[in-house]
Amino acid sequence: MSDSHADVVRFYSQRFNIDPVAMDGLLGVALGRGGDFAELFFEHRRSGSIDFQDEQVKSSQAALTQGLGVRVVRGDAIGYAYTEDLSPDAMRRAAETAAQIATGSGAAAPVDVTAVSYDADRYALPVPTTEVPLEEKVALIRRANDAARRHDPSIARVDISFVDSEKRVMVATSSGRLVADYQPIMRFNVSAQSEIEDERRMARWGGGGRMGMEYFETHSPESLAEEAARQAVLQQSALEAPAGTLPVVLAAGDSGILLHEAVGHGLEADFNRKKTSNYSDRLGQPVASELVTVIDDATIQHSRGSINIDDEGNAPRKNLLIEKGVLAAYMQDQISARHFGVEPSGDGRRESFKHYPMPRMTNTYMTAGEDSPEDLIRRVEYGVLCKSFSGGQVNITNGDFVFSVTEGYLIEKGQVTAPIRDVNLIGNGPDAMSKVTGVANDFELSDGRWTCGKDGQSVPVGVGIPTVLISAMTVGGTQVQG
Repeated sequence: MSDSHADVVRFYSQRFNIDPVAMDGLLGVALGRGGDFAELFFEHRRSGSIDFQDEQVKSSQAALTQGLGVRVVRGDAIGYAYTEDLSPDAMRRAAETAAQIATGSGAAAPVDVTAVSYDADRYALPVPTTEVPLEEKVALIRRANDAARRHDPSIARVDISFVDSEKRVMVATSSGRLVADYQPIMRFNVSAQSEIEDERRMARWGGGGRMGMEYFETHSPESLAEEAARQAVLQQSALEAPAGTLPVVLAAGDSGILLHEAVGHGLEADFNRKKTSNYSDRLGQPVASELVTVIDDATIQHSRGSINIDDEGNAPRKNLLIEKGVLAAYMQDQISARHFGVEPSGDGRRESFKHYPMPRMTNTYMTAGEDSPEDLIRRVEYGVLCKSFSGGQVNITNGDFVFSVTEGYLIEKGQVTAPIRDVNLIGNGPDAMSKVTGVANDFELSDGRWTCGKDGQSVPVGVGIPTVLISAMTVGGTQVQG
């Protein structure tokens, strides 16, 4: 069974003798040189991975990591130190190191930490996958391998991975707040390569989220593998992508990764606090078509990007970022929220105890509209339909992006016709959002396979979008590797 908030607090107390008295002492050390605010972030993570290649298990790994990160804030400056040793002396040294950001007297005394409970329970599991025997996971992998190879004789290589982890995190702050969470997550990925003569084409598919083996009751390993194989084989018969400025239809679900990268990062508050985002100083102004409403929502049950608490100990929520084309809010951590004079939005996230938190997305999506997907396609005389994406690049400062499409089709006279390959979308996030001329009623949250990188840190995220028509975007260019 998944641990509750109280179970996690008890875990640290019983295993490491880390109780409120010990945390009060560490916070006092962290503030000893005059910091404004101090925070302790404890993490205990158990993780596993299985790598399957050439019809056999190439590696199987299990790891246990634990540690404490100490953050001290003085104005906009951050002092950060961490230790993998949870002994009292090691933790005290980390607190002393983080405190070096502040110099002088006038140290504030921390408020005694008190456990704060929360009602959220977004990913309680009967059994986390980390508790499932290795042979059960390998059996799923072999089923996927066989299904991909059965799909088409041209499938010459199948690589599969099963990655999972469980984290027990606990956050104590000098304002007296103590919260904890148990965070399970799993991901199942399939890569299939089709070979016909000298032509090799590869596609990836998979999914997961904050769930257990019950995921495979609705997403069989065969269906995930067949989808990867189908996309790889499809590319063999696909035409070369057209080049030029064309209407583009983004299919529901997976296309949300373009929204995440090209728009979402620019709405993170730290970029706007530093005025390095294209959206800086634009709150209340139109930044997209009036058909566009964008939300970041950490409260979706079992989704990959969902959290019960953020990594600063704040409660996340459903954050309205763009409403009918107008910029409504940024995603805030505590430092940026203080700068903007608002409450933190629960978007302070970090990769691990070795990293300090920053504003990050959770599950970012565009809401549904009123059109049908078929109507949007019928409006296009000549353009492209993009269904699945691999890699991409984006410039946060101006929103310029390049994305590679792994499954795309021509649209001719309002009909989807031939598949196309080597498709790249080149454009600018705000400009693309201003050219949205149709939003369908078929919203879909992409399956849980996305990981977001920022400043060297990676966190799990979710993306989603309905079918969307963009009146003009540049198609073509050099393929981007993901």
